[in-house]
Amino acid sequence: MKKFGWAGAMAAATMTAALVSTNAADAQSKFQCKPGETYVMNVMVSAHPYWVPVYQGFKQAAEAMGCETVFSGTPDYDITKQIASFEQDLVKNPAGVLLHPMQSDPFIEPINQAIANGVSVVTFAADSPKSKRTGYITSDNLAEAKFAAEEIVKQVGDSAEYAVLENPGQSNHDLRVTALIDYMGKNYPNMKLVGRQATNQDANAAYKATSSILQANPNLKAMWIPEAGSAEGAVTAVLEAKADVLIIHADVTPATLEHIKAGNIHMSLNPNQGVQGYMGFIATFLGAHPDLFDPFNDYKVSGYNPMQIPFVDNGFAVITKENADSFDLNKYMEGRDPS
Repeated sequence: MKKFGWAGAMAAATMTAALVSTNAADAQSKFQCKPGETYVMNVMVSAHPYWVPVYQGFKQAAEAMGCETVFSGTPDYDITKQIASFEQDLVKNPAGVLLHPMQSDPFIEPINQAIANGVSVVTFAADSPKSKRTGYITSDNLAEAKFAAEEIVKQVGDSAEYAVLENPGQSNHDLRVTALIDYMGKNYPNMKLVGRQATNQDANAAYKATSSILQANPNLKAMWIPEAGSAEGAVTAVLEAKADVLIIHADVTPATLEHIKAGNIHMSLNPNQGVQGYMGFIATFLGAHPDLFDPFNDYKVSGYNPMQIPFVDNGFAVITKENADSFDLNKYMEGRDPS
C-alpha cells in the first residue's frame, strides 16, 4: 500500500473534504426552492386564531428552504366561498397548497383538478380522503376523543349525563364527536348522552344550544366540544346558569385560554399547531418535487405521484390551568411577522 507523506495526506484530506462539501451542497440545493417558487396555505374562517401558529410553522419550514408563502382562504364559514378562494389561488400557479378543507366531498374535484395541473395539494386538520391529495397532516382525532372520554369519567364518574356540540360535515370535528360517543357506549354504558346539537363553530349558537340542554337536563355533568369557538358560547351559558358542568374542548382561542386559567373550562386538547404547519409545508414541498427520490414501487407504471403520505400525526397538547401560559398567542407572536 502506498504511503503518503504529510503533504500528501493533507492533499488527500483536502480533496475528500471538498468532495463531501460539494455532495452536501448538491444535496442541500435539491431541497431549495427556485426564485419565486410559492406555496399557499388555504383555510376557512381565516381570522380564527387557530391558523396563526400553523402558518408560522408553515413559514418557518419555507424560509429554511428559500420558498415564498401566502396565507389565503375565506373569512366565512362557507364551503362555496372557500372553494372559490382555492380556485383563485390556483390561478396564480403556486407550486403547492396546504389546504384545510371545510368539507371533504365538495373539495374532491377542485383538488383533483389542481393535481392534474401539476399543483401539489396536502390537506391538514381536516381531510378530503376521496381526492387525490398527496398527504394529510393532523392530530389523531380518535386519540383525542378517547383521552377526553377517559378524563370525563375520571372527573364525574362512570354513571353521569353528558352532552356534545358538533359541526356536521367537517371531518376532524365529526370524528372527535362520533369517536367519543362510540367509546363511551362501548366502555362506559352507564354514561348517558342527553344532548347533541350542531353549533358550527358559532359562539352564539353554542350559547343557545347549551342553555337549552341545561334547561332540559339539570343533572348534566360534562360537555365535549370539538373546537374552541363553540366552547366560548357554551362556557358563557354554563356560568350564567351557575351550573356545575365539566367542559373539555379541542383547539384553543385566547378567550377559552382565559377560561381555562380561571377554572371555568377544565382543559383543552390542542393539536400541536406549529408542527402541523411545519410538517404540512414539508409534505407539500415533497409533493411538488417527487423527483428528489426514486422509491421502490410502481409509480412509473401506474402514473401517480410517488410522494404519498396518507397520514402524519402532529400530536396534541393537553392545556390546563397549570401550563396555560405556554399557549398565550400574543406572547408567541411577539417579534414575529404575522403575514
